[in-house]
Amino acid sequence: MSIFSPKLGIDLGTANTLVFVPKKGIVLNEPSVVAISQVDRKVMAVGNDAKEMIGRTPDGIVAYRPMRDGVIADYRVTEAMLRYFIDRALGKFSLFKPDVMISVPASITSTERRAVIEAAIRAGAKNAYVVKEPILAAIGAGIPIQEAKGHMVVDIGGGTTDVAVISLGGIVACNSVKCAGNKMDAAIVDYVKKTFNLAIGDHMSEIIKITIGSAIPLDQELIMVVKGRDYISGLPRSTEIKTNEIVKAIASPLRDMIKAIKDVLQETPPELAADIIDQGIIMTGGSSMLRNLPELVFRRTGVKARLADEPLLCVAKGTGTVLDHLDSYKKTIIAKR
Repeated sequence: MSIFSPKLGIDLGTANTLVFVPKKGIVLNEPSVVAISQVDRKVMAVGNDAKEMIGRTPDGIVAYRPMRDGVIADYRVTEAMLRYFIDRALGKFSLFKPDVMISVPASITSTERRAVIEAAIRAGAKNAYVVKEPILAAIGAGIPIQEAKGHMVVDIGGGTTDVAVISLGGIVACNSVKCAGNKMDAAIVDYVKKTFNLAIGDHMSEIIKITIGSAIPLDQELIMVVKGRDYISGLPRSTEIKTNEIVKAIASPLRDMIKAIKDVLQETPPELAADIIDQGIIMTGGSSMLRNLPELVFRRTGVKARLADEPLLCVAKGTGTVLDHLDSYKKTIIAKR
């Protein structure tokens, strides 16, 4: 890495993209959404502006997410999105191309990894490095990953749940399932459709999840008024929905996430398993903020779980730490192209 190259860490997520600049911290946190005009395939908006357009665009404009399940689904659009984020972080007139470090799911294939690196280079990076998300999440959560102790990290984002046991700076056992925040949102949309004959959008279901959702039933339920379109009359209608209905709605995706955690625990060598019982499971990522999720993990696995500080920012902070101490992290970093 050259002295003059600015450095950027990018947490390229299915739902949100965060950009970290050393000494400045997180400079950008925007939805991973791009709005494109269908006529001339031009990018109209990226990030917050584009997310506002989802489900509200006229015929000629499509707003969509180029990342699916943590990997690139639409290469060209991802590149445009990365270019926008890099330009926003550095200013359009930066003379030097940046060295960029990007987070990727633990289960990424070498082809998918190459796609991320190439998209970054074409979007204006001088060098691109990719690091597996659980490692970055662990570093960002302040876990001393270099020591000879087992630490378990569960990173639940929009598209993927990454579970990993880390020791001596490397991943000992890991699992990644394409089941996370978005699957919960979809399950809520389904439930509201079946139970209330009401059509709601993804954005609304996300608000429901955040406002009243919980991983385990509550004695004191929260209530929310949900507005949508009636499937039978086709007219707008609103209805009340309670927490425990949402608990029921998202039970299936939560089961898949818990299974991923159990699978990794079963693969973990006994010495490290003993460490994990002492340390507990650290939960990071935006979707880990679902009410009572650590409690559900504890009930199903018997291992204490706790939320990291600022779970949404852990991976981005991790990229920052690695950028600051590149030499000591060299062996945990997956090489550039």
